[in-house]
Amino acid sequence: MSIDASANHGIDPALIDFRILADWMEAQGLAGGSFEDVRPLAGGTQNILLRFDRGGRSYVLRRPPPHLRPASNEVLRRESRVLSALAGSSVRHPGFIAGCLEDTVMGGAVFYLMEPVDGFNQSVGLPPLHAGSVEIRHQMGLEAADALAELGAVDYVAAGLDGLGKPAGFLERQVPRWMGELETYNKLEGYPGPEIPGLEDVAHWLDENRPASFTPGIMHGDYHFSNVMYAHGSARLVAIVDWEMCTIGDPLLDLGGLLNATAGTLSGGPVPAGAPPTLATLGGLPTRDEMVRQYAAGSTRDLSAVTWYEVLACFKLGIVLEGTHARAFAGLAPRETGDRLHATTMALFARAHTLIANG
Repeated sequence: MSIDASANHGIDPALIDFRILADWMEAQGLAGGSFEDVRPLAGGTQNILLRFDRGGRSYVLRRPPPHLRPASNEVLRRESRVLSALAGSSVRHPGFIAGCLEDTVMGGAVFYLMEPVDGFNQSVGLPPLHAGSVEIRHQMGLEAADALAELGAVDYVAAGLDGLGKPAGFLERQVPRWMGELETYNKLEGYPGPEIPGLEDVAHWLDENRPASFTPGIMHGDYHFSNVMYAHGSARLVAIVDWEMCTIGDPLLDLGGLLNATAGTLSGGPVPAGAPPTLATLGGLPTRDEMVRQYAAGSTRDLSAVTWYEVLACFKLGIVLEGTHARAFAGLAPRETGDRLHATTMALFARAHTLIANG
């Protein structure tokens, strides 16, 4: 599709006005011309992704969802800052091109441009090469550990990200932060309250066994196999995507989340008939111990308390997902979705209990 800057050709101008975009790009020193091969990109996010070519260069535009939430613009500003700061680092990420951080330019929304990633997201299906090789899928898991270790090794102060988060007291805040979040769900009409066996026991164990110290670093905040992209022709992880929850905290919490994903805790129950081939449906990922060793090979962090981070990751994500379950009771989310995510919450807390019992 070729789009003249004076027309939008099926793209809602309230979301992306190409005349405004053309003028803004040229003010950034980017090449002009018509917009070619314009197409939306699907992904596991509510933010809007639009790919296009202009002036001999390819771009991906990212902006918040149509109905802006209170933090939508701030989230995109954080992403812009992080991707810009990671330029030139060993971290695998989409290259940042330019960002419009003012909400007065494009209908109240900020946006930014990044380089397209030549890769695929396994959550929408594995290519035949990857689906047909357990060795490749095994290596895909190890690549996820390698890429995460690279992120955790970045000096965030030298990268200009000091102030992105509040690392002081980060671990001490976790249990009260998420228990407080759970408490807010009781305000939703019809929600009977969390029915999560052993909730208080897990919270108590986390407080009693919290590591005495940690080395602050960049956290992705939502690191799992649906938020990375792989090369079409190999097991190589080419980019970490969806940086909207990024902060400065303890990177080992990202590792805990990845270990839960590797264990299949996030699969959401039985695989539906006709589901596409993914890492969850086909398996072949490394064991938990293999993932820990792989991460350790690329990191200087103390992993002696890695189980604590796995339990915290279960605790945090389980409470986050319970929010959709609560909203379903109030008619603010589909009941089927709420029930499915509640089942995942239960699986996460069951894993937390198992991890605690096994020491």
